[in-house]
Amino acid sequence: MGTPDFAVRTLARLLEESFNVVGVVTMPDKPMGRHQDQLSQSAVKKFALANGLNVLQPEKLKDEGFLEQLKALRADLQIVVAFRMLPEAVWNMPKLGTFNLHASLLPQYRGAAPINWAIINGEKETGVTTFFLQHDIDTGRIIHQERVPIAPTDTAEDVHDHLMETGAELVVRTVNDILSDQVTPIPQEQLYGNDAELRPAPKIFHETCRIDWSRTTEEVYNFVRGLSPYPAAWTELVQGEQSWNLKLYKTEMVAGEPAEKPGCVIARNGKEMMVAMKDGYLRIAELQIAGKKRMKAVDFLNGFRNCDKLIVR
Repeated sequence: MGTPDFAVRTLARLLEESFNVVGVVTMPDKPMGRHQDQLSQSAVKKFALANGLNVLQPEKLKDEGFLEQLKALRADLQIVVAFRMLPEAVWNMPKLGTFNLHASLLPQYRGAAPINWAIINGEKETGVTTFFLQHDIDTGRIIHQERVPIAPTDTAEDVHDHLMETGAELVVRTVNDILSDQVTPIPQEQLYGNDAELRPAPKIFHETCRIDWSRTTEEVYNFVRGLSPYPAAWTELVQGEQSWNLKLYKTEMVAGEPAEKPGCVIARNGKEMMVAMKDGYLRIAELQIAGKKRMKAVDFLNGFRNCDKLIVR
């Protein structure tokens, strides 16, 4: 059960290992196009159809018709990767249970955006976890975990790709261990204790992505890379009465003691674009202005006639 590319790699590995995949459950096709008259298939559906797999696309997971179809597959084990919350009627159906692959070291970063928040918070490592589903989301007993380092320059895309590969291998290991009755699931509280400080990973919205320039240089740097390339950190670029929305994709920390106020933009000879911070500078390397393509900051400056008195807010 899954929808995006992150789940496709796991499905591919299961097929490569010759497991009998009796069916694939994914989201319904989404309307797209100017008139919403075209349907877009999920990455999982495209891959499943290309490999001759049976695909189910329920609108509602509690629908009796879907439950009958799922039951008819007679699956021994169900695997969930980047899907949605399942009702008990679904996760409790197979005799060997249902397990989920989560892109964090549970119980840390429970929620919809674990990769983004781990980077935003400046973590030096993250990982993947397989766990059996139960009623409360992301709280089930842990089967296996695998740690993955986060490099200082890694973006959300980099970490996503690392975890996608590591997670696929962990799922294969988990399936083999379940089938051979070699697993001893551990309650999450037993790993970290009831008093552990847990960091959540809530869903990210447009306003969540707005940059707070009162933060430190490192905090904003982590914020940008934690949201790059999607959904992307953004700010408002202002000059007098004019303003533009600007997405930032790549930045660099620069040491210094700015004489300028935080938020002032320094454009040096049209070759460098930096923002003054309270404890240094943030060099902007790649950006996108509303209605334009992603570009290098130097190209943006070359097309911007007057770079005086620019601020971000």
